[in-house]
Amino acid sequence: MLENIDLSLVNWSRAQFALTALYHWLFVPLTLGLSFILVIMETKYFRTGSEVWKKITRFWMKLFGINFAIGVSTGIILEFQFGTNWSNYSWFVGDIFGAPLAIEGILAFFMESTFIAVMFFGWGKVSKRFHLVSTWLVAIGASLSALWILVAGAWMENPVGMVFNPETARNEMNNFWEVLTNPVAIDKFFHTVTSGFVLASLFVIAISAWFILKNREKDMALKSIKVAAVFGFFASVVLIFTGDTSARTLAKVQPVKFAAMEAHYAGENNAGLTVIGFLKDVGELDGFTEKKVVAKIEIPSLLSIMTNGSKNSYVPGIKDFVYGNEEHNILSAEEKMRRGREARDLLFSYKEAKKTGNEVLADELKIKFDDAEFQQDCFKYFGYAFLDKPGDIVPNVPIVFYSFHIMVALGFLFILIQILAWFYSYRNNLDTKKWFLRLAIFILPLAYVAQETGWIVTELGRQPWVIQDLMPVSIAVSHVSSATVQLTFWLFTILFTALLVAEISIMKRQIQNGPKIEEE
Repeated sequence: MLENIDLSLVNWSRAQFALTALYHWLFVPLTLGLSFILVIMETKYFRTGSEVWKKITRFWMKLFGINFAIGVSTGIILEFQFGTNWSNYSWFVGDIFGAPLAIEGILAFFMESTFIAVMFFGWGKVSKRFHLVSTWLVAIGASLSALWILVAGAWMENPVGMVFNPETARNEMNNFWEVLTNPVAIDKFFHTVTSGFVLASLFVIAISAWFILKNREKDMALKSIKVAAVFGFFASVVLIFTGDTSARTLAKVQPVKFAAMEAHYAGENNAGLTVIGFLKDVGELDGFTEKKVVAKIEIPSLLSIMTNGSKNSYVPGIKDFVYGNEEHNILSAEEKMRRGREARDLLFSYKEAKKTGNEVLADELKIKFDDAEFQQDCFKYFGYAFLDKPGDIVPNVPIVFYSFHIMVALGFLFILIQILAWFYSYRNNLDTKKWFLRLAIFILPLAYVAQETGWIVTELGRQPWVIQDLMPVSIAVSHVSSATVQLTFWLFTILFTALLVAEISIMKRQIQNGPKIEEE
């Protein structure tokens, strides 16, 4: 089925998009979280009139601005790649995918970019109230930008609110509200935004810890830690809740990804949740390698409870989705491939009838294609027609498994850090806890590791699909040469690395200067 596809082009296109997305996500979470920390700090300044809080706000605002500027540049490149590298995808679903991105640009980004000028340059030029409102609107605008982008991404994982038009061979939106309230979008938005809140809190704690260790700006650092620790702790609680709801949703709409996250190959009742473990090859199956979790610590029955609310419930495994399970009404991948080919062949026959002018046959085929039962039984699996073998539906399990467990383990570590930061700052003895201050600084890079592993789980876990069940990645690419994509990959690598080095250098200089420069 894939004999005419340039796999080198597919792989380089995937690599370029992954490169851009991973670099972009180094900047976005801090923007999301730090904007609301600024809101809290400036609100304290507004209510108390204390110049100390003004100085604190302006210091963190400078770091926010540096990060925001670099994040915007990488985000714009990311969106352009849908047209340059993934034009087949854009053609197939552009009527749906483009709508939330357009709203993000017109509504959220313009609101954010308009009021950010007031936020940075309005000190002393506008009233305190208007300046505070502007800071609030920047924070809200940043979250709204994330909302619309995540709505678009969630639709790729759970395509809803659309109808396929055989005339144009495009998917068209027929229910905007269903796209917006997609359960994957809701879970993804709250989980992603709160993860940004957690990272920002750790960022503020780490930088403040550095000031305390250097015996500089201790009052500012202690106040900043108190705000960030409380803010981050409550964000972490919400993050755990949204992670749980996300897992339940994934088990329904992306069950293979869910199984890969736990390396769950054989379905079972009373399925336990792996806390920690290592993967060992068991043997080669039809196009994929079976793994076994060894040396593991497991919580009995918790996976069944998380998935279906009952410890006795059955949790299907990867082999259930590859080979099927009649007892639990799970179709095999081979059967889905057969149904997908039926839908594809009917579409090709319809297009051929239209091309040759056979309107009678075309009308008959369109009636069959539009039939609700055919849509549910066959077109639902349209993308399976382009797979080579049933095992193609299995993602890279080791990467997904380890990334997921690293992310979860770090999440609980971050909660401990936030609790200790609040406890020691509340007791006013934080400056005596040198070990904790050094630990807080060490934790900051791990916060970025948690962010990146989360997106690795999201994106690699849904392979081979660019649109779940409807379009595999292999047919979504543009008709360009592999050499062109390779060239731009290395150019982007150099560019993004230079931007990252520049940001770290500028950030470092601003931190070393400290808040006193703001007074000047």
